[in-house]
Parts: sequence; C-alpha cells; structure tokens
Amino acid sequence: MRIAIDAMGGDHAPGVVVEGAVAAAKEYKDVELTLVGDKARIEPLLTEQLPNLHIMHASEVIEADDEPVKAVRRKKDASMVVAGRLVKEGAADAMISAGNTGALMTTGLLIVGRIPGIDRPALAPMIPTLDGVGVLALDLGANMDATPEHLLQYAIMGSIYRSKVHGIERPRVGLLNIGTEAMKGNELTKAAYPLLEGAPIHFVGNIESRDILQAECDVIVCDGFAGNIMLKTLEGTASVIFSALKTEFTRSTLTKLSAAILKPGLAAFKNKFDYTEHGAAPLLGLGGLVLKSHGSSDANAFKNAVRQARTALQNNLVGAIAVEIKNGK
Repeated sequence: MRIAIDAMGGDHAPGVVVEGAVAAAKEYKDVELTLVGDKARIEPLLTEQLPNLHIMHASEVIEADDEPVKAVRRKKDASMVVAGRLVKEGAADAMISAGNTGALMTTGLLIVGRIPGIDRPALAPMIPTLDGVGVLALDLGANMDATPEHLLQYAIMGSIYRSKVHGIERPRVGLLNIGTEAMKGNELTKAAYPLLEGAPIHFVGNIESRDILQAECDVIVCDGFAGNIMLKTLEGTASVIFSALKTEFTRSTLTKLSAAILKPGLAAFKNKFDYTEHGAAPLLGLGGLVLKSHGSSDANAFKNAVRQARTALQNNLVGAIAVEIKNGK
C-alpha cells in the first residue's frame, strides 16, 4: 500500500505532518509513505531514516486563502496537486492532506477524477457520539446544494464506508431533518425520503440534529449547507462546554479538589469528542482514495489518518463503491 501525504498542508505543517508520518511508518510496516513538499524543509525534520518513508519534492504550496480552482490549475507543482497526480497515475493508492478543503475537492475532481455514476463527491467526517462509536456524516461541506439523487448516492457510499472500514454489518442510515415524520422537511428531504427507502441500504428514516450525539444512526445524510452548519454548531457547543467546565473547576480550592476527583471521567468524556482519534474525513465518490485531515491536526491525527487510509485500502473501499453504483444504475 502506497500513501502520499501533503506535507505542506495544515496549520502546523510540515512539522506535525512529518512527526505523524514517522510514527505511522514505524507502526505500519506494510505501508509505503511519501511526504510530498519542500524537501529542504522536510528533510531536517526527519531524525531517522525509515525504509518505508520517502520524500518527493514539490516547489509550491496551496495556501488557505487561495481560490481553489485557480490554485489547482496554476500551481501545478503544489504539494497537494502532486499528491493527487500520484493517485491518478497509480503511483500512490491514497493521499492525505490537511490543506485548503476547496482546493482538495478541486484536486479530487480535476486531477483524481470521479467514480463513474457519481455526480458529486461528498466530504464525510465522523461526528463523535456518547457511545464512542461515532456517526459518519455526509455531505458536510463539499457541496452546498444537493439534489435528492445526490443524497441517495451519499447514503449508499456512507453505508459502504461504515461496513468496509468500520466493520458495521448493517449500518443504519438516517436523513437529517427537522422532524422524524416521513413528510417533514423541505422539498429536498421530502423527495429524497422515498429514494432512500427504496435503496439497498438499512434506512431508518428522518433523524433530528438533537439526536445525532445519541447515535440514533450510523450514517447521517444531508446537503453540505445544512451539514456544515450542524458540524460547526456541535464543535462550537463542545468548545463552550469544555471552556465553561474549566472555568467552574478552577473557581475555588473546593472546586479544584472536585476537579481532581473527577479528572479521569472528564478526560475520558473529552476523548470521546477528540477529532484526532478519527484521523481524517474521506472524500467519497472519487476514483482514488482521498482523505481530508482537520487543518489544526496534530501528529496523532496524521498517524490515525494513515491508519484510516490503510484500512480503507485493505477493504477496497473505492472499488466497492464503484461496483455498487454501477449495479444500481
């Protein structure tokens, strides 16, 4: 298995990217990792030589504020674009980047290409749940608008992902909505509902956003606009809660003592909502495996992204989606 990593993408690149890649190379000896980026900046960070970790020089970087389509077309030697080209040409089986999300989506579409029959690839991150298993949500921002047919494709791809990568035998698929009744929602969700009912998936109906963290389903399907709002709301709420708890537990000597007693439980609770444990979000629907890491990912997140890519490759995720979409046409 060969995985290309955009070493220049993310808030803390290339330092944490290299650190995470080194940790992954040590643990997963059956994976060949290629760090794509500025060799002069990457090489000094490698404190040891590993036989399954390599560098491919790329002279340009796509910045966070670059316009995605222009950047991908003009910066042909950008680390992200070069990594995408490796996947397209078969020199890599997967790529990982924490860079500009729009540019990565464009790289996926223009460089890697879509699976035949897929109209729009979807960004599919994991949303942590109280049971620690998580919910795969798609689309959470790759496409602001969607048709009922797009939601159907998201549902099929998400179901295959949870089955192949996470080993869930019969993933429960829900449709994000404002109520659980079949005819609730806007025109999009009302039209998508019967399509999902008739699809070769375990559709469990409409799911309200307040029930997401309770793990009412294994896959939640929505358009990118609603999905991104839901994700940012959950992230903001979690941040406020943890900040408020910290303030309260440091208010006095008594609360500090209480915090010391509760620390193991609070740490375990916080870890359930730690995105670094999930590694990266796949862009499902592309002809090659492309994963998007969080912009502020640390070394642990990059290591887990490699683990995630490795599992997806072992289970032929892209091939399984292609076969299912072809058979469904």
